[in-house]
Amino acid sequence: MREFAYSRAEGLDQAVGADGRFIAGGTNLLDLMKLEVETPDRLVDINRLPLTAIKADGQGLRIGALVSNSDCAADDRVRRDWPLLSQAILAGASPQLRNKATMGGNLCQRTRCGYFMDGRSPCNKREPGSGCAAQGGVNRNMAILGASDHCIATYPGDMAVALAALQATVTTRGPDGERQIPMRYFHRLPGDHPEQDNHLEPGEVITAILLPEPFGGRQVYRKVRERASYAFALVSVAAALRMEGGRIEAARLAFGGVAHAPWTNDEVDELLAGERPSRALFDKAADILLADAVGQGGNDFKIPLLRRTLAAVLSDVTGE
Repeated sequence: MREFAYSRAEGLDQAVGADGRFIAGGTNLLDLMKLEVETPDRLVDINRLPLTAIKADGQGLRIGALVSNSDCAADDRVRRDWPLLSQAILAGASPQLRNKATMGGNLCQRTRCGYFMDGRSPCNKREPGSGCAAQGGVNRNMAILGASDHCIATYPGDMAVALAALQATVTTRGPDGERQIPMRYFHRLPGDHPEQDNHLEPGEVITAILLPEPFGGRQVYRKVRERASYAFALVSVAAALRMEGGRIEAARLAFGGVAHAPWTNDEVDELLAGERPSRALFDKAADILLADAVGQGGNDFKIPLLRRTLAAVLSDVTGE
């Protein structure tokens, strides 16, 4: 590992605008530093910032950025009113990692694309302009939606997929003040700049995640992976649906493992609302969701896999 400087921020004002990489749990950043994929000159430790509380926020909930994943998943209010979030957190990583990982840090984790991680292969995400070895290479875990000629990597997290479905908001503090970024727009698609994972500006600190008032209904997070534990999603579906009189009153869906960011499609949600659940309806939703899906050869299986997983989840939450 290369030498780097270390400092500790004692307050939010001291952290905002700091020149360096913020570190809290470090469950992803330290791994990348050991591989020399990340080589920051300075780490700014933000663990002493007062961002460790989960508080009521109107009808919703404000989750501090330094709340651990374990504490959030175990919170009685989260389990009761936003069970989708608890399910998604518990579907990711190991108990040890969840104890250390923070809510804000979880959002900033980087892709586990093997070409990004190995440090030797061309990778536009690690070294802009060097190329993308995943295209034409081993691409079993790569994106089928929203990819570009520069990058086909996927966002690896589970928690953010549930937050996108729940229409959560990320609150930040930067040199220009506070911002609120809807979760579904927090991460970037690769486009021409796959090295940029999200819309955070330099020196901007995530302070909290805001959950809106409870959506209710049935909520399910289903993750399809290579083995039962400690594996990233091949595909995942986060679903919250309310039923009324045998019809779907409202639906909120998001998808993981298929794009550079948690994937949402308003057209799918709108199609389902007001309809009686049926296999034909589920197929139509999948047709819309996958209309622009493109496989890379090794990951072609993700297209029918996501179709089947969506149908299974919709069947589960609607009882059809």
